[in-house]
Parts: sequence; C-alpha cells; structure tokens
Amino acid sequence: MSASTAVADLEDLQARAVAAIDGATTLDELDEVRVAFTGRKSELADVQKTMGSIAPEDRKVLGKALNAFKTEVEGALDQRRAVLEAAALEARLVDERIDLTVPPAAVPPGRPHLITQTEQAMVDTFVALGWRVADGPEVESAAYCFDAMNIPPDHPARQDMDTIYLQDGRTDEFGLPEVVLRPHTSPVQARVMRTQEPPIAIVIPGRTYRNDTVDATHSPVFTQVEGLVVGEGITMAHLHGSLLAFARAMFGEDREIRLRPSKFEFTEPSAEVDVSWGTNPDGTTRWLEILGSGMVDPVVLSWCGVDPDRFTGFAFGIGVERVAMLRHDLHDIRDLYEGDARFSAVF
Repeated sequence: MSASTAVADLEDLQARAVAAIDGATTLDELDEVRVAFTGRKSELADVQKTMGSIAPEDRKVLGKALNAFKTEVEGALDQRRAVLEAAALEARLVDERIDLTVPPAAVPPGRPHLITQTEQAMVDTFVALGWRVADGPEVESAAYCFDAMNIPPDHPARQDMDTIYLQDGRTDEFGLPEVVLRPHTSPVQARVMRTQEPPIAIVIPGRTYRNDTVDATHSPVFTQVEGLVVGEGITMAHLHGSLLAFARAMFGEDREIRLRPSKFEFTEPSAEVDVSWGTNPDGTTRWLEILGSGMVDPVVLSWCGVDPDRFTGFAFGIGVERVAMLRHDLHDIRDLYEGDARFSAVF
C-alpha cells in the first residue's frame, strides 16, 4: 500500500469516526465507537501496520497523517464525552431529586436496654447521696477477688465449678498465675481502699462472670452494683439508711426494708436485706429478699491497708437483673439477653 492510499484511507476513516462519535447518545455507545475506530482490531490498526511496508521517504507523510487522525478523533471523543457526562448527571439529578417538603418516614426512637436503664437508675440513687462511681478490670486477680475479700483457698466459690479461670499463661500483678473473670465487683472495693484514704463512698456497677448454666434465674454473665462506705464512726444504721433510700427509689416511697442476720466472708456482721412487697393473705407484710450486705470485716480492711481500729465501713451487692425483674414483673432472666426487639420495645 502506498502512502497516498493510506492517507486517503485515514481521511475516510476519520470522517466516519467523527460522525459515529457525534451520533453516540450514551457513554456506553461512545466507548463502543472508540474501540471500533481506535482499538487493536480497528481499521486504524490495519493502517498502522502498513508503516513498515512503505518506502522510508513516505513514512513521514503517513506518520503525520496518523498523528492528525489521533488528535482529531481523541478531541472529538473528549468533547462528546463531556457532553454525555453532563447529560447523564442532569438526568441523575432529576431522577434522584429529593422533595425536602415531604415528611420523612417515621423511625421509632431508640432507647437504652432495660439492664442499662436499671443500672443507671441504681447508680443515680447513690450518686444523689454524694457517692462517686468506681470501676475496675473485668479480668482480675484471684487475690483481689478472693484473698482481699477474706475468702479462704478451700472455699467452694474459688473452685472452677463456680469461677472462670483463664488458662492462657498470664499472671496477675502479684506474679501469681490465678487470673479470673471477676465473679463479683468486690475487687474494685479492694483496689479503691488500697489507693485512696478514707473517707470512701463509692458505687460500683459492672459485668461479672460465673460458671453457671443458663436457666430462668441464672446467667454466666450478669450485672452487679456494689456499694462501699468507709470512714470513722460508720455503723449499721448508716447501712440501713442508705439501703432504705435505695429501696424507695427503686420500688416506691411506701417500701420498708428489714435486715436479717446472715454470713458472708467479707462482712461481719452480715445481713440479708428484704424489701416489703405487699401483704400476705393473713394481712401480714410480705417480704422479698433483694441483696446481701454487712459491715466490712476488719480482716478485709487490714488486707487493703485500712486501719480497722480507726475506720469502719459497710458494703453491699445488688444484682441489676434481679432489680429489673422485680420492678417490671419479669420471670425469666433470658428475656433480658435474647435481643428480641418486641421485648425491648415494651420498656
């Protein structure tokens, strides 16, 4: 093929390409035109292949014509692409137009989970008395969970049938291998007493863990709120007054409480606390147990570095789930954990 023939073919090809570009109505059509006229299998490629077969003196002429073709066609492609992109954007804006005067779809407001609501209400009761909120690690030393609480090594609570031990090689801050998921929030009491001089008045909310089987009243993960007050001259009367304020805030201003003797390793004396819950058929007051409490054992104070000859204190522990179930007449603790939106919507 001569150079003049190739140049003539290019001019014809250019005219057809520009016409096809101008006739493209979508970006996809434009891309098809680009491939058809400039791709590896296009007529342009056939013309380019002739470059090696023509006389050397004619290659400059053909090369100049090829450059002019590319400039013209690429310019037409860019110009047409800009027009089609603008048209596509305009069409999209029309299709996706939002009428800001149309009221939005109604979305029901969210709310905290019932456990969170109950925990916050419990904490607020004691914060209103002037107490502060304390927190601590959920992966805890057995020393803080048991030794600090005067729980001896042979106590059933320290067995793995009750407590979840972590067998991952880690050690606690004392270098001991006994690391557990805390079975109660009491180690926070010990940590505060070891780092803060009395007077102390704290409320401790948090998750706790026990090796329990799930049923209507038990869960391996549950929530506690504990309280601790330590100072000079603290007595059972202060404990009674604090818990009476709590019971009335949670269950009604007409409630009364009573303290029954009990035994806990970390308090002496110890007491179970009942709250009045209506009347029995014979007219006597019906009582319902809600928590355990007592005066902090001097052994616990000493372990935590508090002088038991100068200071006394009281402590108590309350199950958040139990309070939630009592306040809302629930009978299965699993309802609190299964995540049923219908249940959550009620509260």
